[in-house]
Amino acid sequence: MSSETYSSNGALLAVDNLEKHFPIRRGILWEKTVGAVKAVDGVTFEVAEGETLGLVGESGSGKSTTGYCILQLVKPTSGSIKFMGKELTKLPREELRRMRREMQIVFQDPYASLDPRMTVGGIVAEPLEVHGIGTRRSRGEQVRKLLDIVGFNPNFTNRYPHEFSGGQRQRIGVARALALNPKLIVCDEPVSALDVSIQAQILNLLKDLQRDFGLTYLFISHDLAVVRTMSDRIAVMNQGKLVEVGTADQVYHEPKDEYTKALFAAVPVPDPHRQRERKAERALLRQENRRLAAQTAESGLPDAAPDISDPRSETGPVV
Repeated sequence: MSSETYSSNGALLAVDNLEKHFPIRRGILWEKTVGAVKAVDGVTFEVAEGETLGLVGESGSGKSTTGYCILQLVKPTSGSIKFMGKELTKLPREELRRMRREMQIVFQDPYASLDPRMTVGGIVAEPLEVHGIGTRRSRGEQVRKLLDIVGFNPNFTNRYPHEFSGGQRQRIGVARALALNPKLIVCDEPVSALDVSIQAQILNLLKDLQRDFGLTYLFISHDLAVVRTMSDRIAVMNQGKLVEVGTADQVYHEPKDEYTKALFAAVPVPDPHRQRERKAERALLRQENRRLAAQTAESGLPDAAPDISDPRSETGPVV
């Protein structure tokens, strides 16, 4: 691990105080900014080479926006993103384009993320063509090899995405992400749109690929069970902020933040006795949340306590 390739502390990816604020504008003839939605607000974490960091939180917590900012698909408002020792936020366009060979993404929706006008072979070969890698013949051979690696029939390269199921489409997306042999893959809820049985196949595929190719994952999901299966460490996001980071065992067995506890308490379990215990735990957490909110109101400080009083937690997960 050379100092020229990675950051000084050895992390492949280092995110420091990342912020992404979307302006709120009002007016018709004279539009003015009246506020901002703080989608990502002061996020800091690191990912080592070969590691899987799970980024978990409820919908709207800023998980996907964080991933898009890292890949520079969305320009951050402020903060530092260092990948392989280089500051991505300050790279010139052409250098950033070359750097994207080392970082790719698997999108959430296997239906919307594949161009319906392109064949399977064209979709997987597109990254190679964009970066000018190989000849047409060598790219065709590489595409067949990639499809075989992800468990997709290489003889279907001339077919179109609409001819396949969601699980097969996601395999095409994984093959496209692997085409440039990247070091980092951002997995943006890659199995949330799939059936449970297909989810297991895709998760096992991602694990096998990580073992065989030494990949590093930023695994984004709202499914706590999936994150636990995939991750070495887990970072919990709430309202654009990281509220807890730790190993998978630490976060699952000894959560320290009240919001993390609320997430786990909201997950239904098949044991009715344990479910009643969790319902009581949620009630205690709501009481604690109200007490903290009252204290902050009396002190005049901004309310930093997470909102865990959502009534949906009585019948199912809030995540």
